[in-house]
Amino acid sequence: MMGCKMRSLRFLLLCLGLWPLGSEAADPEVLKPRVPPAQIEEARSWKNPFPATPDNIQKGKIFFHGKAYCMTCHGKDGKGLGDIPGLTGKLPRNFTDKDWQAARMDGELLWILKNGSSGTAMVSFIPQVLTEDEAWHVILYIRSFGK
Repeated sequence: MMGCKMRSLRFLLLCLGLWPLGSEAADPEVLKPRVPPAQIEEARSWKNPFPATPDNIQKGKIFFHGKAYCMTCHGKDGKGLGDIPGLTGKLPRNFTDKDWQAARMDGELLWILKNGSSGTAMVSFIPQVLTEDEAWHVILYIRSFGK
């Protein structure tokens, strides 16, 4: 219960501009893998076949802001504060969190795009919305938020 209250307080302070983004390590809950333990080794072995070139990152940005509508939840700036009416529960992932960026492998992110994230509003996007190649480009763009 205390963790929930703390997250709510952090969210309120963040919205009011009183909680500095990136000033502390990520919430330990945020750093926990979303891939089931029986599948995480395989997911971590998946490597992005596309290099992080400006052109490939730009392709990912186009999908993030368009076809995949990621910005609706994750926001234009990737901070997880999109335009979500009636937001309750866990906030969408903040892609600018350097601790989270370091903790997650690209293959884990692809697994989430394929399967969704249990206990959150994140649903699967492959193949319903994105092709696997498009998803890899989105991941390149997501990685650009951590730089």
